[in-house]
Amino acid sequence: MTDKDTLDKTSRTGLRLAATVLTGTVALYIALVAFGNITDFDTNREFVRHVLAMDTTFKDQDLMWRAITSHSLQDAAYLVIIAWETAAAAILVMATALWTIGLRRGDVTPARRMSTAGLLMILLLFGAGFLAIGGEWFAMWQSKTWNGLDAATRNVTVAGIALLVVHLPGRDTERAGRQ
Repeated sequence: MTDKDTLDKTSRTGLRLAATVLTGTVALYIALVAFGNITDFDTNREFVRHVLAMDTTFKDQDLMWRAITSHSLQDAAYLVIIAWETAAAAILVMATALWTIGLRRGDVTPARRMSTAGLLMILLLFGAGFLAIGGEWFAMWQSKTWNGLDAATRNVTVAGIALLVVHLPGRDTERAGRQ
């Protein structure tokens, strides 16, 4: 093995280890979020209710027709969020296990696929769900009290970085792409 081969293997192992750690970190985070929402249901249910009701926004009549004031619909939305978080956590935990196995065996393709699915779920939840729908459609940005945009942005950033690292090209992915 040449020095270049050793360097390539070290670099590839470092990227895979980074992908494992980042995937595991997001898995732990979203699992704790889901656990918190299940065990302390009322706290974030109030958050969802206020955002959907738009009761702490500027109450611009051109926007207020968007408000959802039905507790049943608000609670249904919250249950969908919790189910989505729980599914994403399970997928990312499995992806972390696959990365760990792949580090030893050398094949990280299943881990990469599973991580991609879970991380995209996080990006959809916090990017599309909280930033776009909550932030813009329900004008969450107008609320000083019930505004989750900073937290959503952090989640999108961390999941986005993890997704990029998961897909950074290495010598193994470059060779696979040429075949």
